[in-house]
Amino acid sequence: MTEPHEALSKWSTSSGAWIRAMRRGEANRERLLDPPMLELAGDVTGLDVLDVGCGEGRFCRMLAARGARTVGLDPTPEFLAEARHLDPEGSYVEGVGERLPFEEASFDLVVSYLTIIDIPDFRAAIREMARVLRPGGRLLVATVNSFASTRPRAWYQDENGEKLHVAVVDYFDEKEQLLEWSGMSIINWHRPFEAYMEAYLSAGLILEQFREPRPTLSDVDAVPSMIDEYRVPIFHVMRWRKPQAS
Repeated sequence: MTEPHEALSKWSTSSGAWIRAMRRGEANRERLLDPPMLELAGDVTGLDVLDVGCGEGRFCRMLAARGARTVGLDPTPEFLAEARHLDPEGSYVEGVGERLPFEEASFDLVVSYLTIIDIPDFRAAIREMARVLRPGGRLLVATVNSFASTRPRAWYQDENGEKLHVAVVDYFDEKEQLLEWSGMSIINWHRPFEAYMEAYLSAGLILEQFREPRPTLSDVDAVPSMIDEYRVPIFHVMRWRKPQAS
């Protein structure tokens, strides 16, 4: 079992490759996840927004451009340095999702954009995100579909390399896994969808929206590799609401 500090150190070691990848752009974020995330965020003008696991600050900058007052939180110093370089006026704080360094009811919107799978104690992180939300505030989550995270390479192929179907194995086990690509080597965690849903519901949150983003055929024409996401959902996007105080 990898210790939390070891998982964090892998992100630090991989930070240079990640920043370069974000500078080049990533089709899944730009074409598949950004549209529903921005739609479900709604009008953020004047809202206090926390991005948990902000990385190099990309989504913070997008929301700030739409009028939000953003705070980005990340445990990786290299990401925070890049975020501050790209957004000198922005607010970026070092910390982990399990122990948010903010007062209760500090934010109107909390964002977790492809980060919950990277947090060792996801239940504590969800409780913390709910805690710092104001009554009536919303939690916006984009994450990897639990069926897609059961193994790093999920497609079975025939002898010619044709992708046939997606493998699901040991689905009910909560487990860590090592992912390596494009010069990066990180640890993230697979959990069954039930475990996530129980954590959100136990935190007192109410589900408002659920999406399984799918690329358009024009997206596939532009980025042929997105045919995988056209055939099988890889991500889901959710919006949860914290109830008003009674």
